[in-house]
Amino acid sequence: MDLNGWVRKEWPIFLLAVQFLTRLPVVVDYTPERLAATPRWYAAVGVLVGAMVAVIWWGSALFLPPVVAVMISLAASLLITGALHEDGFADACDGLGGGQTRERALEIMRDSRLGAYGVLGLGVMIGTKVAALAALPGFAVPLALVAGHAASRASAVWVMASSGYVRGQGAGRAVADGVDAGTVAVTGWTLAAVAVVWVVWLPIVPLLAGALGLIAGHYAIRRRFEVRLGGYSGDCLGAVQQCSEIGFLIGVLAVMQ
Repeated sequence: MDLNGWVRKEWPIFLLAVQFLTRLPVVVDYTPERLAATPRWYAAVGVLVGAMVAVIWWGSALFLPPVVAVMISLAASLLITGALHEDGFADACDGLGGGQTRERALEIMRDSRLGAYGVLGLGVMIGTKVAALAALPGFAVPLALVAGHAASRASAVWVMASSGYVRGQGAGRAVADGVDAGTVAVTGWTLAAVAVVWVVWLPIVPLLAGALGLIAGHYAIRRRFEVRLGGYSGDCLGAVQQCSEIGFLIGVLAVMQ
């Protein structure tokens, strides 16, 4: 397939990934096959979201203190994504924290009501993000946002590629089997492009430290839900994305403070 043919084939899939992961007003024809293929573009959607948030941070930082600019950019990210990943993270906190059995944990995670573990988890998560971003040097924040959003979504794709979906139905069921060699290739090239841009503008050591932090966040939460559930659910993917993003930011901050 030539480049033009590949773009014509993949562009609707990318748009559907944007529609699936954000609240951006994207119109695209839906097919189950296209939806199943969307994971290959999750990291690229992360680049898009991160870039939008970075622009909002930059505009806010021109006039406001760093902490306020970070909070505005974080609020913007919640609006852009519809708090999709944060909602999954909170549900996972409730289920893994309160469910004594696998079945009870999954039942709690399906409940739309927010419990104490979810509230506490969201508070710690949001507070950590704000503190880490506000403590970074201003010149590093935009790339940290873009790289963090992209790599953390790739982290969730890795769970999909290497673990099993535990629900018969759910938001994650339609894309659970969509990870193939093409997904790995597109995700890898997306992350490589982000890394190239990073090393052009910033030292590579913070990027490597961020990658280590992301891996730590990924496996810390992944071990928790795989032991309890025997696999993952859609809420677990949100938890992985959030923990991976926080791990990345902390890793970057550890060598740039």
